[in-house]
Amino acid sequence: MDDLEVFNRLQVLIQSRKNSSKDDSYTAGLFQKGQDHLLKKLGEESFEVVMASKDNDRQHVIMELADLWFHTLCVMAYHDVSLGEVALELERREGVSGLEEKANRKE
Repeated sequence: MDDLEVFNRLQVLIQSRKNSSKDDSYTAGLFQKGQDHLLKKLGEESFEVVMASKDNDRQHVIMELADLWFHTLCVMAYHDVSLGEVALELERREGVSGLEEKANRKE
């Protein structure tokens, strides 16, 4: 199985559920509650990754990272950002010092 293919399939599924009935899926409900709710969920999942990591519970870290990535893909779908666009940005940064990249960001 191609690891990235899972992300591609999930992105297509999330995009297809953006305008579905909230009764049909959890994902549709997220979008219907709006951006603030999506961002709250993203923040919650980020915190849960941190806590699982602090507990040194590898399986819990994996589960929480999956939740975080799912909700990240939802925020991406909200803004119609594709995996390819994020990959291009990461590729642009490849080989550039993190310190240099941050210094060159536009305010």
